Amino acid sequence: MAKGDRVRYACTECGAVSPVWTGRCPTCGEWGTLEREAPTTGGESPRSAGSVKSVSVTDVPAQERISSGFEELDRVLGGGWVPGGVFLLGGQPGIGKSTLLLQTCGRMADRGIQVLYVSGEESESQVALRARRLGAGSENLRLFCDSDLALALAALDGCGFLVVDSVQAMRAPEESGWPGTPSQVRGVAQTCIEAAKSRSIPTVLVGHITKEGRIAGPMLLEHMVDGVLSFSGEDYSQYRTLRVNKNRFGSTEELGIFEMAEDGLHPVKDVSGLYWNKGGATVPGVAMTVALEGSLSLVAELQALAVGTAFPYPKRTARGVDVSKVQLFSAVLEKRCGVGCGLFDIYMNVAGGLMLREPSADLALCAAIASAVRDVPLPGDCVFLGEVGLAGEVRPVVRLSRRLQEASRLGFKRAVISSRESLQKQLPLEIVQAASLKEGLKAVME
Repeated sequence: MAKGDRVRYACTECGAVSPVWTGRCPTCGEWGTLEREAPTTGGESPRSAGSVKSVSVTDVPAQERISSGFEELDRVLGGGWVPGGVFLLGGQPGIGKSTLLLQTCGRMADRGIQVLYVSGEESESQVALRARRLGAGSENLRLFCDSDLALALAALDGCGFLVVDSVQAMRAPEESGWPGTPSQVRGVAQTCIEAAKSRSIPTVLVGHITKEGRIAGPMLLEHMVDGVLSFSGEDYSQYRTLRVNKNRFGSTEELGIFEMAEDGLHPVKDVSGLYWNKGGATVPGVAMTVALEGSLSLVAELQALAVGTAFPYPKRTARGVDVSKVQLFSAVLEKRCGVGCGLFDIYMNVAGGLMLREPSADLALCAAIASAVRDVPLPGDCVFLGEVGLAGEVRPVVRLSRRLQEASRLGFKRAVISSRESLQKQLPLEIVQAASLKEGLKAVME
């Protein structure tokens, strides 16, 4: 056997290559993921030398985006669907992925765009019944309910938008194995991508998720597509959030929030009200901040509860923030500000189920803990915006003006920020600038 014809085995999870087959990938440790690659025989490229050429960036015409009909979805995508772009939409079963896509298809079909909705899991009557309930019954919305991908793509002529629900249910004839196996998922995705690119059709692939929360199938699937969308929500809540984890055509920082109702999903207009109860009475341990999710400004309510403990190791529990931050800032408060956190069990929560990851909420978190430990309420009309360091210093935050404008719009009167912030214009809030955490707490608690 020639050197170029040697057989190799590639891992469908991490892409590692091995000269021999083993039950477990030596790189990522996954079982049963090594698959045989077709031997390379060398020779000339199937493309002739004259068929490939380089072009200038200025010579390539800009493609106009296609609106989805949802302002929230368009903002998350970066302006709408891109012709030839392929997105992968993942989420828990029953969270509303098919509902979102059927409503999108219906709104696009109402504008005269031919849409093909391919379902490998439901019958035509089931999909049509849901479409009518959502008000998506249009002549331009065509259904294909079968798991054979080749037949589905044969019906793609004249279409301007394609949805495949789901990529794990479809079957690629050229690949071996049952639908849902790594080779089949990879083959289905590659076939859909080639069809979308060659015909300049925006395409959405629906993907199931595993119990770990990641999209089922080989990790290569997420690298193949142009964007990965994540649709999530809590079982007890009617609100759903749409995030973009990968986007070759726009930002990955945007967040879309929808409300599930009887007639489908509706974008939430004023998202700040979701995470703030707007209560009038002040309670010790409650501090407010303004978080940014892409272009959205969200007022977040941080709640802390301090309970005396007789044990030598006080408990730290957090929901909505990293528990290590609670431990870290409890130590900063005790060392730099004289707040005796070591005598209390501290429980931290962000109201409404919001997750805060950015450092701009550090000052509000420290203020909430100090207020709970001292049992002194903070002013209800004040927001805290600042990053806190181990030395107790308060550092500036990004896009401060946008945060302050949102706080003023919602009725807040004061804001505690870093003294290192440079304020270029008059703001509709009373600004308290603090160089240190101790100075900031003194301004609002004494």
